[in-house]
Amino acid sequence: MTTRVTFWGGRGSIPTPGPGTARYGGNTACVSLESEDDGRLVILDAGTGIRLLGHEIVRRAERGAVSVDLLLSHTHWDHIQGLPFFAPFFGKGNVVRIWGARQGDVDLEIILRQQMHPVVFPVPLDELAATPKVEHVKGSEFTVDGFSVCTTRLRHPGHTLAYRLTPVGGGASMAYVTDNELGRGGDYGEPPTWRRDLERFLSGVDLLIHDAMFTPEELAKHRGWGHSSFDEAVTLAAAVGARRLALFHHRPERDDAGMDELVARAREAAETTGKRLEVFAATEGLTLTL
Repeated sequence: MTTRVTFWGGRGSIPTPGPGTARYGGNTACVSLESEDDGRLVILDAGTGIRLLGHEIVRRAERGAVSVDLLLSHTHWDHIQGLPFFAPFFGKGNVVRIWGARQGDVDLEIILRQQMHPVVFPVPLDELAATPKVEHVKGSEFTVDGFSVCTTRLRHPGHTLAYRLTPVGGGASMAYVTDNELGRGGDYGEPPTWRRDLERFLSGVDLLIHDAMFTPEELAKHRGWGHSSFDEAVTLAAAVGARRLALFHHRPERDDAGMDELVARAREAAETTGKRLEVFAATEGLTLTL
């Protein structure tokens, strides 16, 4: 199966619209994975980038019913803030399945209901025209709409999941690993084998989308924040034999010129690994074929 990966938002923490971020984009995290054979679609995270994706989904449906699966890495604001503006929510007959983990002892559905409580949003979850279905990710493997999904927990505050998706029946895989601290810093309750387990989880992946929020110099002041530097992401990608690395979760303070510099440094780091690794930054509107 041939699939298309499209970036609808790659910014971290808060949207950053404006002339300084126009090339790479200012919307927060949202990525789609679509089968070219039959149009089946899986969405990763619901930052502000999901708003434009939602309009595109409705436009393509031409008044027909929409059924989509949305995988949430976690429920920090920048990963769910676009969800109330997701156009398929407002079409009768549409079904939106939302997958994610409980946060402590709080169910995912409770979190989403609070996000759309009338005191902060005019349309409660129960009054949507569509049928939202919340599915808790309980194990490490499941299947959604033609894709086999594997998960593992990341080093980040809260219960944060990485996803690896492979077409059912075979094909190239991609891994979505945002909000992840690869280096020392922070105590997230991970086992001693965490790094080895992560590398096994990612082994041979075609496309690795990974947190690269900081430069090494910035990271020294932000250890324990649950994020990585671009050189750490490059080292991981080379270690697992990834073909392509998409730098993700761009720092809100970093403008396009700063992103250009970060990408150039990341590519230099990739050359020193001796591996054939293509490195680029997630850019709004960019579509890749797997």
